[in-house]
Amino acid sequence: MIGSQLRALRMTKGLSLRALATAVGVSPTLLSQVERGVTEPSLSTLRRLADVYAVSVADLFSPDKKMPTEVSRPGERPVLLSPRGTVRYERITPSNGALEVLRAVLEPGDVTSPEPWSHSSVECAYVITGSLTADIEGVTQTVHAGEAVTFDSGIPHRYLNETDDSVEFVISTSPPAQ
Repeated sequence: MIGSQLRALRMTKGLSLRALATAVGVSPTLLSQVERGVTEPSLSTLRRLADVYAVSVADLFSPDKKMPTEVSRPGERPVLLSPRGTVRYERITPSNGALEVLRAVLEPGDVTSPEPWSHSSVECAYVITGSLTADIEGVTQTVHAGEAVTFDSGIPHRYLNETDDSVEFVISTSPPAQ
């Protein structure tokens, strides 16, 4: 629980693990392990984290903090480039560490990644227009407009447009892919 709270705070502040580690005086590896629940932070580390976030140590354990309401508007959203392909994703949700929703358009023949890849999340791809081919562990499925495919994204996967028309789709992952 504390790990997810710390990750959400870090993402809200827009800090990388490396930048936060430098500010707190610990290794990025330790912070990653804390955020993933692999290890517990020491009290001194918690105090330094609380200082960086300008909150009390008790606030770090408060799961009842409400996420601020944010409106996402076209033209104001950040655009991300696919880490393994040439697809541009428009970020629909704020970067809060809990959920990521991205909008993408694949042109005919485009692919999100040259090879299938995996990450620790649950993923859902909802097709708005066109037909999307989901390649999940070497098994392809065609997902048409109005349909969605949901799966454990720890399984190698990628998306392809094997049609002559553009395909617009939305991907949701929880937690966000790294």
